Formats: sequence, C-alpha cells, structure tokens
Amino acid sequence: MAQSHEAPYRPQNAHEVSEMLRGLENNQGKKKGPGGFSVKKNTFDIEASHFKVDSWRMQDWDYKKPNLPTYARGLFTAQNSKGQPEIVVRGYDKFFNHGEVRETEWQNVETNTRGPYELSVKENGCIIFISGLEDGTLLICSKHSTGARQDSDVSHAKAGETWVDRHLASVGKTRQQLAFKLREINATAVAELCDDEFEEHVLQYTPETAGLYLHGINLNLPEFATYPHHLVDRFAEEWGMKKTTYIIKDNIHEVKSFLDSVSLTGHYEGRDTEGFVIRCQSKANTREWHDWFFKYKFEEPYLMYRQWRECTKAVIADRAPKYKKHKKITEEYIDFAKMQLHRNPAMAKAYQANHGIIKMRDDFLASRGLKGSDIIAQEQQEGDVSATDVTQDVIIVPVATIGCGKTTVALGLCKLFGWGHIQNDNITVKKGKPAAFASACCRELEGHPAMIADRNNHQRRERKQIIEDISRIEPRAHFIAMEYAHDRSNYNSIRAATRERVLGRGDNHQTIQAASKGPGEIIGIMEGFMERFEPIDVQTSPDDGFDTVIKLDPVASSRENLEVIISQLYAEYPKLFQDHDMPSAHDMDLAIAAALNDYEVDIKHEIKGRDDNKRNGKPSSNRHANNSNPAALNGINNFANKPRGVEYFAVQLPPTRINAILDTVFRDAATTDPNTARMYNTLRQNRRVQTEFHVTLIHKAHATQHAEPWDRLLHLHNQALQNLNSQQNPSSPEPKLGACNVRLERLVWDDRIMAIVVRLATVPNAEASAAEQQQFATVNETPHVTVGTAAPDVKPVESNRLLARWLQEGCTGVNGIREVGIKGSVELEGTVKGVLSRR
Repeated sequence: MAQSHEAPYRPQNAHEVSEMLRGLENNQGKKKGPGGFSVKKNTFDIEASHFKVDSWRMQDWDYKKPNLPTYARGLFTAQNSKGQPEIVVRGYDKFFNHGEVRETEWQNVETNTRGPYELSVKENGCIIFISGLEDGTLLICSKHSTGARQDSDVSHAKAGETWVDRHLASVGKTRQQLAFKLREINATAVAELCDDEFEEHVLQYTPETAGLYLHGINLNLPEFATYPHHLVDRFAEEWGMKKTTYIIKDNIHEVKSFLDSVSLTGHYEGRDTEGFVIRCQSKANTREWHDWFFKYKFEEPYLMYRQWRECTKAVIADRAPKYKKHKKITEEYIDFAKMQLHRNPAMAKAYQANHGIIKMRDDFLASRGLKGSDIIAQEQQEGDVSATDVTQDVIIVPVATIGCGKTTVALGLCKLFGWGHIQNDNITVKKGKPAAFASACCRELEGHPAMIADRNNHQRRERKQIIEDISRIEPRAHFIAMEYAHDRSNYNSIRAATRERVLGRGDNHQTIQAASKGPGEIIGIMEGFMERFEPIDVQTSPDDGFDTVIKLDPVASSRENLEVIISQLYAEYPKLFQDHDMPSAHDMDLAIAAALNDYEVDIKHEIKGRDDNKRNGKPSSNRHANNSNPAALNGINNFANKPRGVEYFAVQLPPTRINAILDTVFRDAATTDPNTARMYNTLRQNRRVQTEFHVTLIHKAHATQHAEPWDRLLHLHNQALQNLNSQQNPSSPEPKLGACNVRLERLVWDDRIMAIVVRLATVPNAEASAAEQQQFATVNETPHVTVGTAAPDVKPVESNRLLARWLQEGCTGVNGIREVGIKGSVELEGTVKGVLSRR
C-alpha cells in the first residue's frame, strides 16, 4: 500500500457485479448452496427515494472459506436507472485476529505481506457505512440494515444519521453534496459510531470525543480496494468527521515488537486501547499484491472490565458473581459496586440497560487511584495466581466433531494421570440425559482432581448446558476447553483426516459403526456435525465460562495433540500435577498406544443424520450420503475394505548418521560463535529433535495438484507391494521403491523450526535399463530434511515457509533466520518408500 497523494479509483463493471450476485443468489437460504456457504438477503425501501437496496449477509465463519463471490462484510446492492446491478455499500473484507486463521499466523504474515504497515487504533463502537445513490440520496447503514425497519440495527443506523448531520453542519455541507462526492469516487465511507449517550461499550467517549470516527474509504467493487490512511484523514477533515489515530511501520518485525509491548498493559497514548487494525498488502492466496487487513486485539484490561460488568449484573439479579481471573481486585470491585447500588437503587435499572457501566468502573478505579493498565502491570509483576493455585475440580470439555480423536486423547490423559472420564454415550437414561451427563461428571470429581467430559460439545447450546448444569452442582468447577479448531478454509483436510479415522476403525465406536453402515451414510452424518460446528468465542456467553481454551489441530495425530494439552496445562495449572512428573515422550507414546489398542466399546447407539430423523428412518437424500457419487465420498467409499493408504512418499535417511552430522556441525560452529548452537541444544534438551529423518517427495494433500508424480510413485508402490505378496512376504507394508542419494548442504533455522537444505540424486542401478531408471524429485520448492520443532504446535510443514523466507530474504540479522554450512561433500544413501497412514 504505497503512499500516494492520488486516491485509488476504478468504476464498477456491471458484468463483474452480476457474477458476484449470481454466486450469492445461488447460496441463499438456511441450507448451504453449491458454494458451501449460506447467504441471507434483506430488501429495504429507502426513505425519500424510489430506490430499493438489498443487503447480503453471511455467517462469520463462512468468510474463512476459499472462492467466495466476495468477502465483503457489509454489502448492499441495487439496480440503477439503466436496470444494471451495482454495489451501493461495500464494507471491509472480513478480517481476522492474529493467529485466528492461517493467513494471520505471524510466520505467514511475515512471508506474505509487505509495508508500509498502517496501525490504526481500534475505536470501540459500532460500524456505520455511508454512500451515495444515483439520485443524490445519502445512504447511511449499519452493518446489515438501512434504518428502514424497527429492529436492533435500525437504532444504530438512525444514530449514525444524526451524527452525519452534525458533522456536515460543522463544515457547512449537505447530505446531497456528500452523496454525490461518494458517488463520483465510487466509494463507501466506513466509520465507527462512538457515543456513550447512545450506547456504552468498553472504552469511554465523553460528549467532546463522541461522534463518527472515519477509518476507511472502500471502492464499491467485488474485490477489496481501499484508501491509504492519510487520504482517509483528508476526507474526514473535509467533511467534518473525526479521525482515528494511526502510526506507520515499514517492517513487520517492528510491527510485532510494537504490538507485543502495548499488549502488556492495553494502554497507548494515555488511554486504554482495545487493539489495532493493521493495514498492508498481501499476496496470500492470489499471488498478487492486494489490500489486506488483520487485527491485533488486546485481552487486557478488557477481559477484566467485562468480568466486572457481568459480576455487577449478577449482583443486580441476585445471583452469585462468577469470576475466574483478577480475583483480588474483582472482589474489591464487587464490594464497591454493592455499596453504590445500595446508595442509589435507580442505578440498577440503568445498568441493566447498558448505561452507567463505565462510570461505575471508573469511580472504582478512581477510589483506588489506579488505571486498568496499572492493575494488569501489578498482577504481571506479582503473578496472577488464580490459575496456578488450582489443584482440583477441573472439567476438561472437548469441542470437536466426529473423528477428531477426542476419546483417544481423553484415554491418554487418564492413562498418564489417573483422571476421571465420562462418555456421554454411556449415559443410557431416556429422559434428562444432559443433566444426567453433568451429574456423572461431577461424581467423577469426587475421586479425581480432573475429569474429561467426553462429548462433541460442538455447538454453543451444548457448552451452555454443561457449564450451567455442572456449576449448579459444583460451583467451584474450573472449565477448560479442548477445542479442535475447525478453520473453514481447512475443511477439506479435516474431512480427509477424520473420515480416514472413522472408516478405518470399523464398528469400534459407540455411535458410528462404519463397518455395518455404508460409507456414504457415515460421511453424511459426519458432514452434518462439521456444518453445525460453532467455534469458541471467549468474549461471549457461554464460552466466556471457560478458564482456558487449548487449541488443537484435528488433522494432527492424537499423540501430537496430547503433548499440546499436557504442555499448556503444565504451564497454566502446575499444582494440578503435584503428584505426577512431566511425562516423557516415551510415556506419551505408550499412553496413546494403550488408548488405541485397549479401547473397546461397551454400549453402542445408533446416530442418524438430520434428514434421517426428519424422514423417520427413511434413507437420506443428503448429497454427501450418496454412495453412487464418488466425488461426494472423497474417493474413499470402499475404505473399510482397504489396507492403510499412503500418507506421503519420502527418502528415508539413517538417523544415527544424521544425528552424528548434526552434533559435529554444531560443535564446530560453536567454537567461533557460541550462540550458533543455542537452538539445536534447546531442541535436544527438550527432546524436540526428530526420531526419524526424511526428505518428503510428495504428500497426499498435494496429490491433486501434482497428479503425475503422485500417480507414478503410487504405481511403483503398488507394484512393489504385489511383488512382496507374490513372494508370500506381506509383513513389509512399506516396500522399498528405489534408492536416492541425498547431499546435505546447509542448516537453516529460526526460533520455531530447523531444517537441512539438501540435493537429491538417483543412485545408478547397473542392472536396470535406461527406461527403468527411476528419477526421484520433490514437489517442495526446496528439498529439505526437518530436524526438529520448538514446540508440539509447530508442524514440520513449516520448514517450507522457513526456507521460502530464507531464499527470499537470506539471513538479515533482523528476520530471525540463521544458517550454517555443512562442510565437505556429505552425501547419504536414502531409501525411497511410501509411508502409510498411522490408522
């Protein structure tokens, strides 16, 4: 987003808008359309105009999916006087918090974005869109409403209209002038309505600071194109609106350093700040530079403020306040709030209508002579012991869909620590099953410090039920969510992994008997769970009832996820493990092996898809359950009758040789620079060096993209397997496909992952003809061997991203990448094999 004094401009193209609308219209309604998402359309009559406008609304999680007709969050269209469709309001592309989706993970932001980076302070209000219609009418909307109907959004749009009039009057301009100006530049003005007299949020706005804060001007196009911030400020000055604070950073590492430092207190330039919106350009997904935003929201002091608000409402409703963190200061706040409410009973009614919230909080802080940032800083210095003191009454709540591995992980935890475990499918009562499940979970706490409430809990209503029911029986319970994160953009990978597990285990499951039912029926049931999955949002009820959320990868193995859980629990709840040592990698291996091998189903139930239930047992017409549709079954209709499939093809290398070479390289390098071996020594001490080493040639995830090499290697594998079977030697399911020399050239690493850059050369075979000589190559951009990762949540596939950065940037000293050469011509002979799936 280069600085320019000229505003970006492009007129609308009726054909492009028509194509966008066709994609939206095909997905209207509650059920998913062919694009795999649903759209809600509302039509509004515009006051003082003959135009009608249509609002298009998608669910937030659908914006994570690829290939949508548009990613605009806040979109209104109309027909102009020529009968052509046009965009009349265009919000931002839906943008996500750092780490919330793959594109906003820092390593991907570092790789795929460029500056300048504009960091604008996130104002705390509600969004207002302003644009012009063809007849000179100024259109003022909230996110999905024009203010033409009496619903919750209308009041926001009407309040926005009031403020637009005030701002225009301050500079002697009219609505019609603003409408024609926005029409001329084919743009929507995007502002934040901040007015405590209208509606309080978390941050305070006095009458002097209230108003519309202009923070964006977007072109009315299907794709996202927006003004740089200095031109937005110029527009705000011209039309009397308020400007948002922003700073510019040229380097993404400076951006991260700045945000991390401010996040310690949530305080910037003399006021509490909810976070920043970072505006830059990205080449992710499109490979072309385009305008792109992400946000960095601060947890504190806002979580503390929200906790105080909910505690006050509980006091007013004569309920016991529930709070997990900031215990000491929150107890003091509750005493203060009770006193204020006793002195002025009228405050209670106003508070329940969301007025007086900020005054109550500020009066309390003033009575202590503190700011919210002061409290956070003190707690960090002293240590907030609310979590670290927990020794019992811990409920671990999986949030998952079928096939994620939640029961395997639960059994692994039980093997290691002797914790309790209740499976919802073992509750056999015919009435009141949710309450019975909660009661059984509480009984487990009588003999165990922690227990796993084994149920999918993939919808908010299930999480609300279990938190409320258990809290009534055991008010001291601490809830920890074990969320298998379902990123909608990664659904194909999740589908492949979970289907393989479910269809591979046959009937050894309480509700999904894959061997007895057809694969199509099973997949239809699984698809229903995935479509209904509602991700955790700790800022809203009921998910704000979780003390901690542990994010897991549904594609990863149960062994990997077990280690992630244990590592985070040990860090946040050390006293929960006072009777246990930290388990070794070998201990965790054995626990998962036992969970997989020893588990047998006692009680079986039959679960049906939604369509089955509606049709009273008649066969479902769900497109995912159609056995005659191979595409719907993702190529695994007959999986139950197949052996384990190939996960990836690789050149396997001798571990003893690799380990010896690594020790030698870093021992020699450390003689000139002691810091060189720091990462390697850390990996060794934490047992994070791989136990086996290989060069990946191609993974099954890339089989469609690189069909020729995958099919060729798969043919070799099947041929070799047939040869083994014909020799009556079926005990080698991973036959050798050939040999390949691997030359080790350089070691490259950052603070997350380490890899060896290599070259591949096929070993000559004198007995084979020229046609029979097999050439082995990798589809990865840089052939490499992953040495190790800094933590369980760092996946080996990150080596590709590290080496892409290394090739592009080198080792600059500020990008965190280091390298060391491997002396001499070190070449190892590797064995080419197809590595089978674990299940």
